[in-house]
Amino acid sequence: MDFNVKRLAADAGTFLSRAVQFTEEKFGQAEKTELDAHLENLLVRAENTKQWTERIMKQTEVLLQPNPNVRLEEFVYEKLEKKAPTRMNNHELLGQSMIESGNEFGPGTAYGNALIKCGETEKQIGGAERELIQSAAINFLTPFRNFLEGDFKTILKERKLLQVKRLDLDAAKTRLKKARMADARAAAEQELRMTQSEFDRQAEITRLLLEGVSSTHAHHLRCLNDFVEAQTTYYAQCYQYMVDLQKQLGSFPSSFSNNNQSSVSGGASISVPTIPVTASLPRFNELRSSNGSRKARVLYDYDAASSSELSLLADEVITVSSVPGMDSDWLMGERGNQKGKVPITYLELLN
Repeated sequence: MDFNVKRLAADAGTFLSRAVQFTEEKFGQAEKTELDAHLENLLVRAENTKQWTERIMKQTEVLLQPNPNVRLEEFVYEKLEKKAPTRMNNHELLGQSMIESGNEFGPGTAYGNALIKCGETEKQIGGAERELIQSAAINFLTPFRNFLEGDFKTILKERKLLQVKRLDLDAAKTRLKKARMADARAAAEQELRMTQSEFDRQAEITRLLLEGVSSTHAHHLRCLNDFVEAQTTYYAQCYQYMVDLQKQLGSFPSSFSNNNQSSVSGGASISVPTIPVTASLPRFNELRSSNGSRKARVLYDYDAASSSELSLLADEVITVSSVPGMDSDWLMGERGNQKGKVPITYLELLN
C-alpha cells in the first residue's frame, strides 16, 4: 500500500514538473531544448504526408462515389463491421430502365431493339465501374488508410513521447541551475545524465520511424501506378463497349417516322476516333513486343461480328498472341481448334 502511495506521489510530482516546465517555456521563462534540423525536417515531412494522404483519399472517395449519402452509409457499415447492401450504380440503373422500356416497346421493333442493346451496354459499363471501384479500394485506398491508422499513429505516439522526454530533460536542467548545495547538485547532475540519455534514445527511435516515411512514399507510388492502370483499363473497356454498340446501331434502319416527324436522314455517319486502346496497357504491349503467346481470362461475353473474329464466354481461359499488322485493339485468340480475332478490352492476361 505504501509503495503504491509513493508511486502515485512520484508520478504526480513528475507530471507537475512537466507542467511547470511547459508553462514557463510558453511565457519565455525557461529554456527549451531544440530538436536538430534533420529531425525537425522529418517531422514536417511526416505531417505533410499525413495531411496530403487524407486529402487524396477524400477526393478519391468522392470521385468513386459522388453521392455523399451513400458514402456516409458505407462509412457507418464499415465502422459496424457489416457488409453494405449491394445496389445498382447509375449506369446499371439506366441500363435496366432501357432494357425494360425496350421490352415494353417490343424487341422486334427497331427502337425497342436499340434500347435493349443500349441498356446492355450501360450495364456492362456499370460492371466495369464496379470493378474499378473494387480495385481502387483494395490497391489504392486501403494502403493509404493503413498508413494513417497504423504507421502514422505510431509516429504520433513516439513524437508525443519525445516531447515528454524533452520536458523531463529541460526540467532537469532547470533544477541543476537552481541547486546550491553540493548534494543537491550531485543529484541534479545524475538526473540530468539520465534524462539526457532517455531523450537521446527516444529521439533516435523517432528518427528511425520518420525516415521510414520514404518507404511509405515508395509504396504509395506503386499504389498510384495500380490506380492509374485500373482507370486505364476501365476507360478502355468503356470505349470499346461504346464502339461495339455504335457498330450494332449502325445496322439499324437509317430513317424513322412518327406522328410529328416524317423522316430523318441517316446518311451522315458519326466518326469514331481511332484511339489506340493498348497504348497505356503495359502488359499487352509486352505481349505484342515479345511475339509470344499468353493465357488470358475472358472478362465478358463477346459475340463475333464476322467470321474472322472469335466469340467469347465470360470467365473462360483462352490463348492469345500478337499477329504482325493486326489492329492494336485486337489479338489473335485460340480455343482448341477455333481461332479468330478478339478485342483486348474483353481480356485479362494471366501470369
